[in-house]
Amino acid sequence: MADSLPNLRHMRVFLETARTGSVSAAAERCLLSQPAATQAIARLERDVGAPLLVRRTRRFGTTACGALFVRRVEAALDHLNTGARMALRGARDTGGKRASFDHLITAAQLRALIAVAGTGSFTVAAQSLGLSQPTVHRAARSLEDVAGVPFFLTTASGVELTTAAQAFVLGAKLAQAEIRQGFEEIGREMGDDRGTFLLGSLPMARTLIVPRATHALISATQGVQVQVVDGRYDALLRSLREGDLDCLIGALRNPLPAEDVTQEPLFDDALAIVAHPSHPLAGRAEISLEDTLAYPWVAPPKNTPAGTYLFETLRIDQRPRTPVRVVSSSLVFLRGILAEGDYISIVSRHQISEEERAGHIVPLNVPLTNDLRTIGLTYRTSWRPTDTQARFLALLRQCSPAGAGENLPPE
Repeated sequence: MADSLPNLRHMRVFLETARTGSVSAAAERCLLSQPAATQAIARLERDVGAPLLVRRTRRFGTTACGALFVRRVEAALDHLNTGARMALRGARDTGGKRASFDHLITAAQLRALIAVAGTGSFTVAAQSLGLSQPTVHRAARSLEDVAGVPFFLTTASGVELTTAAQAFVLGAKLAQAEIRQGFEEIGREMGDDRGTFLLGSLPMARTLIVPRATHALISATQGVQVQVVDGRYDALLRSLREGDLDCLIGALRNPLPAEDVTQEPLFDDALAIVAHPSHPLAGRAEISLEDTLAYPWVAPPKNTPAGTYLFETLRIDQRPRTPVRVVSSSLVFLRGILAEGDYISIVSRHQISEEERAGHIVPLNVPLTNDLRTIGLTYRTSWRPTDTQARFLALLRQCSPAGAGENLPPE
């Protein structure tokens, strides 16, 4: 259940009851009878697996689990409302029902939308949900009818989302992420800490910081799971903004990559020009950049911080004959090809700390200027980590060079 959304009407009834202290008032606001509202709350509590409301004298109040869940339901419904408004922005008719269509949608429609957005196909979406294709198609098209604007475009290669649908699916996925966190908070409150942390990790951080922090968290908990996702920065940033990731660790970007994210610096890392220990230039006291141009280079992609420095600061591609013969962002590949021949590359000094210690890669004595880059955390500005997630964030900070790994369990 934590991977999807409970019944949206049930959540609205619960929220209004928590706000007003009255099931009758909640029923009236949600256009339901009082028995239907009472039943909605009971079904939500069954889905959540915990009591959410308790009668205190003449009013209903929230239980400890209910108080946690209220915050998540409020945030989830706000995300849906924002998504609906963004979807309708620019539409000709935004009056009447269309101005608040997020109050008319169902969890089944949202699941269908998210699945189609992720797969680009009604058929594949149905397979991922364990439903029939007609069921998913019907749910998706009924959502489109409720919104009053086109959501899906059928193409030769599958199904594409319109601009309106892309805006709304963002709200839907962020709502889903909030409810996932809500379920995890309730589980922890009931003594079953099976939370997750979805971390996007760029190459530099995954070699030392992330393994140490993950080991520390797993050693101190029983059921918590850390999911580390590798990928290119642009793809990871998109997943972060859509709620598929909780946090991203790696080189920070300047300027800020999006208005809805926050960047938190951890430490500054220097770049180094590197080679295999057997390279003819290894061990020489004074090496100029010109000396390295006689050898083939393995360059990072231009859209990475190291690649940007190589191409825009050192401008290696503007030489009469560029020495760049290979382009790769893989540290495993770099270690392998440096062992094959007299190749040279540029990489984060922190990233190769283990390879340098093992004698696979060595920095060359080539002086660099303005080569520092800031490594840190990136997360959604509106993101509110659970206690478990906040604990892992603290461990990531402690395991960075600036944190010096203080107070971590022994390895």
